Amino acid sequence: MAEETTAMTEAHGGAHGEHVEATLLGLGAEGWVYVGLTIFLLLAIFVAKAPQRIMTALDARIAETVKALNEAKALRAEAEALLADAQAKQAQSKKDAEAIIAQAKLEAEDMVAALKSSTAELIGRRQKMAEDKIAAAERTAVAGLRAQAAKAATAAAATLIGQVHDAKADKGLIDETIGTLSH
Repeated sequence: MAEETTAMTEAHGGAHGEHVEATLLGLGAEGWVYVGLTIFLLLAIFVAKAPQRIMTALDARIAETVKALNEAKALRAEAEALLADAQAKQAQSKKDAEAIIAQAKLEAEDMVAALKSSTAELIGRRQKMAEDKIAAAERTAVAGLRAQAAKAATAAAATLIGQVHDAKADKGLIDETIGTLSH
C-alpha cells in the first residue's frame, strides 16, 4: 500500500515533498465528515423528531419511576401501619395474658382457701361421725352388757329362789299376792 500511495503522490507531483489532499467541491475528507454529521443531525431532529421521541421516552420513564416511588411509599406506609397494628396487638395480648394470669392466681388462691375450708369441714364431719359411731358402739356394748347382766341376774335369782323357796314358801307368796289383788 505504501507503494501505491507513493505512486499517487508522484503522479500528483508529490515528489517535491508536498502533501496534497484530494478535495470535492472544495471540501476535504474532514469537511465531508462534518457535512455528513450535520445532515444526519438535521434529519434526526426534523425528520425523525428524535428529541421529541427522546423526551417522550424520558417522560414515560420518569412517570414510571414516580409511579414506582409512589407505590413504594404506599407500601411502606401500609407496612408501617401493619407493624404499628401488630405491635399494638402484641402489647394488648401481653396485657391480656397478664390479666389472665392474675385472674388465674386469684382463682387458684380462692380454690385453695375453699378446699382448706371444705377439708376442715369434712374432717369435722368425719370426726363427728366417728365419735357418733363410737358412742353408738358404746351404747350397744352397754346395752349388751346390761342384757347379759339381766340374764345372769335372772338365772341367778331363779337358782337362788329355787334353792331358798320351796313349795310351802311359794304358797305363802301366792296367797299374799292374791290377797293384795282382792283389795
